[in-house]
Amino acid sequence: MSSQDVYALAQQWLSIDKNPTTRSQIETLVAAHDDITLSQLLSTRILFGTAGLRAKMEAGFSRMNDVTVLQASQGLASYILSQKLDHKSDHQPSIVIGHDHRFNSSRFANLTAAAFLHYGFKVYFLGPDIVATPLVPFAIDHFKTDGGIMITASHNPKDDNGYKVYWGNGCQIIPPHDSGIQNSILMNLKPFFEDEWDTNIIFEQFSDNLIHVKDEIVQLYIDTIDSKLIKQSKSLSGFQFVYTAMHGVGTQFAQQAVSKLCKDPDSMIVLVDEQCTPDPNFPTVSFPNPEEAHALDLAIQTADKHDIKLVVANDPDADRFSAAVKNDDGQWVQLTGNELGFLFANYIINSLPKESLDSTYLLNSTVSSQMIKSMANKMGFHYEDTLTGFKWIGNGAIDKESQGFHVPFAYEEAIGFMFSVVHDKDGISALIVFLQMYSEWINKGKNVFEILNEGFLKFGYFKECNGYYVLPNPSITSKIFNETIRTYSSEGEAYPSKIENFDVVSWRDLTTGYESHTTGNKPTLPVDPTSQMITALLKPSDAVDASTESIRFTARGSGTEPKLKVYIEATATTEERAIQLARQVWDLVKQEWFQPEINGLTERV
Repeated sequence: MSSQDVYALAQQWLSIDKNPTTRSQIETLVAAHDDITLSQLLSTRILFGTAGLRAKMEAGFSRMNDVTVLQASQGLASYILSQKLDHKSDHQPSIVIGHDHRFNSSRFANLTAAAFLHYGFKVYFLGPDIVATPLVPFAIDHFKTDGGIMITASHNPKDDNGYKVYWGNGCQIIPPHDSGIQNSILMNLKPFFEDEWDTNIIFEQFSDNLIHVKDEIVQLYIDTIDSKLIKQSKSLSGFQFVYTAMHGVGTQFAQQAVSKLCKDPDSMIVLVDEQCTPDPNFPTVSFPNPEEAHALDLAIQTADKHDIKLVVANDPDADRFSAAVKNDDGQWVQLTGNELGFLFANYIINSLPKESLDSTYLLNSTVSSQMIKSMANKMGFHYEDTLTGFKWIGNGAIDKESQGFHVPFAYEEAIGFMFSVVHDKDGISALIVFLQMYSEWINKGKNVFEILNEGFLKFGYFKECNGYYVLPNPSITSKIFNETIRTYSSEGEAYPSKIENFDVVSWRDLTTGYESHTTGNKPTLPVDPTSQMITALLKPSDAVDASTESIRFTARGSGTEPKLKVYIEATATTEERAIQLARQVWDLVKQEWFQPEINGLTERV
């Protein structure tokens, strides 16, 4: 892009932006003739990805700021109106809006609310206070609105923020809505404000349509958890646990929910004081994601100090859940998302009457464990996998429910768990179910490791080797898939028949739209040519037990971060063999396909 084009974009930005901080950023770059940075900020537009927008907070059309949030809100409001056949009738369009504690989240939520009020919507506002993300889809279901927005960047670093969009069914948006909204944004770029962007003026002008609902929704949400997920209220006792909100919003909601489980919650829950007050700086963790290495270190230190054997955690917007347990050797073990998924599924299914299993479905994402499929085959309930992300899981659950099935649980390995409270991942509901499971194990004289081992003996040993590669830039993902993986097969073959000493049993490419074992080679899951995703089922040529040993491998580009994600799960008749096979495949594809030294990748496994 030429300097003239860059400076034209800068002037375009300055003609719109009313925020003194972001205006100053662009003005400073213009004065410094920093064409490169200006081009990075202004030459591309932030796009709808996983459920909405997510990016670093700074000036520019490619970032999260007042301008892009307002433009997104105008486009989304216009799109919803265009989709509603009855919007000219007496039915008033409506929206739910909430936000977390991150820098600028309150401002972004106010701008969003102002835009929707301007477009004639009734706004059910969960602000100005902070909320957990699951409260937005819950409020959509309760008020039967046309959609909802949560301002959050979930577990991203502190400089990021996001704009998470839900449709009127309480699920995150899926195609074609994402591209439809993006097109609508491009047609509604001119800010509706005439002068300064003072949201208070809009709030006063449309006060009859601005409904503050946090207290009502929080109470209804907690009551719904109580009625749908708690077996015996006020029944828990006999153990303590440490809770961390990871500097996020979860503490108040976790405490309220736990109060339904026990008579004296303050004696049961021990907070990580340094992490249970919302703090957008996330000062004690380098990356506020409970999955990351060392993220639970402070919680574990707190547990050791109080001689407690259980740590539970929510991510900063409280829609994910993690747990760590001290074993008999005094070592802390953080449970993986797949282990938690099995434990929840096992608990839920064994809580149901056997005669109801034929009308029950459990779902998980295609990169999550196949152990639930093995359970379904042996226990008599139904199972289905979906594309990655709760936008697919939630909509998949609604589809099954519309067919008359019951979907009491679904999950993805990235510590996201859905119960019968919302059609989205819900860390508070997961916390409540886990504590009841833990209590039940104690009452039976068992621990989590015994329950897991019983499951492995019954359904097979499923062991994963999941991780990711950090990319120097996102374009490397397409390069690896197109110039290495897709050229790996022999001439004339659609996919490789062998990868070193592993036979390729099946192959699915959801980018090109190919699946090896279906009619016409058409994939059973949705195809997306704009993203990269390949799944293969492998068999070791030197299998110890050919009937039981297999490895499921998936590689995909991340929709929110510069990462190439890899999911490998092996199944075998022994734990050691399953672990060996999973790691063997990781090392193999690392060497043959990903080549981190050549491609400048940083390995995380």
